[in-house]
Amino acid sequence: MKVCVIGTGYVGLVTGVCLAHIGHDVICIDNNEEKVKLMSAGQSPIYEPGLSELMQESIASQKIHFTSDIAAGVEHGEVLFIAVGTPSLPDGQSDTRYVEAVARSIGSHLKSGYKVIVNKSTVPIGSGDWVRMIVLDGIANQDNGGSSKGLAEFDIVSNPEFLREGAAVYDTFNPDRIVLGSSSSRALQIMQDLYTNIVDRKFADDVTLPPVPVVVTDINSAEMIKYAANAFLAVKISFINEVANICDRVGADVVEVGRGIGLDSRIGKRFLQAGIGWGGSCFAKDVSALIHTAEDYGYATQILKAAVEVNQQQRILVVEKLQQALKILKGKTIGLLGLTFKPDTDDMRDAPALTLIDQLNRLGAKVKAFDPIVSQSGIRDGFSNVIVETDADRLADGCDALVLVTEWAQFRNLDFAKMAKLMNHAILIDARNFCDRTQLEAAGFKYIGIGR
Repeated sequence: MKVCVIGTGYVGLVTGVCLAHIGHDVICIDNNEEKVKLMSAGQSPIYEPGLSELMQESIASQKIHFTSDIAAGVEHGEVLFIAVGTPSLPDGQSDTRYVEAVARSIGSHLKSGYKVIVNKSTVPIGSGDWVRMIVLDGIANQDNGGSSKGLAEFDIVSNPEFLREGAAVYDTFNPDRIVLGSSSSRALQIMQDLYTNIVDRKFADDVTLPPVPVVVTDINSAEMIKYAANAFLAVKISFINEVANICDRVGADVVEVGRGIGLDSRIGKRFLQAGIGWGGSCFAKDVSALIHTAEDYGYATQILKAAVEVNQQQRILVVEKLQQALKILKGKTIGLLGLTFKPDTDDMRDAPALTLIDQLNRLGAKVKAFDPIVSQSGIRDGFSNVIVETDADRLADGCDALVLVTEWAQFRNLDFAKMAKLMNHAILIDARNFCDRTQLEAAGFKYIGIGR
């Protein structure tokens, strides 16, 4: 099937590459010419495990092409994915101007024939009709006076993504579900055909599993599913962090508490790891957008607002633990193990480390950091008020305390005994409850966890 993906961020690039890998003929569109050249050469502009290899294979087999020519992409694709960013505005609303620009451009280039236009971007609930209106406006404003209006046929589908950064390729081939929202049976059938090999798990890690569930619903419900899923996970994380803060006060261990309640099939063990809170581009943006949407309709989302507040406080909690351990932070040197908001990604958007850096600088501390990806890339040059070291030993040298911020797997194998000897005070705040307390204490560290 011929596919056009407009936007090559995390979602668009992974979607395009994976669809090409399973056999579709894909054109990816981006308006950044330098980025297009980079991708055409087989280089991924983002760090995502397995993505570069699949890109290079698909380029070699001529299953994927990259261009800035949106007219060529619209002409090529039977299915047109809108996969541009929808960042938060200051008031919490989603910034949909990029979606609007793409929808208008699609309309201005639609000719005769039938297209399925897919909202892959996370858009406010009710955006299906809005996108349809903009596409029709684009058709009406074509240079030919809109003569394509009676010939160009299209339907809108909502197909939200549920990809985890750092595991996006895996999630594409092994999804928990595929959600398709539309009022058009024709469009829904085309989308189900597009995903047949994924639904049948032909590219899954475990091909013996039953077919992937496909949720077929209306557009508004599909859009709400995306927001509700991320909001629920954000609430779950904030809940266990609030439990952790009670554990700190009563002498319980939140790791054991999380394990105990996670065995309840009604609750489940995932997203019950207490720590510094959630970050990244999705949770904050989607929770804020859902809060704003509810307010537009006269409803106050008290649980969602509380989840956001707890998450903000959790980052400050780590600074408070440093103050309890060192008393005065002014003139002290604090080392951060990890900068990205989660492991196996180079994404710094809303990373908890950024809040720590700001707060520690405000309190007069010197901040150093080491991150397996950031320290080895050009990203390190974009930081101010923090010294980005190239390895963990350099980080530890001269520090008064370390904070484990990102749970990179390789941090389990650091030479903590050597690091402890390099420090002024061997203190480690484990802001992810990731490290082995026994190992750290044997290495000479004073170990401080969250809710432990």
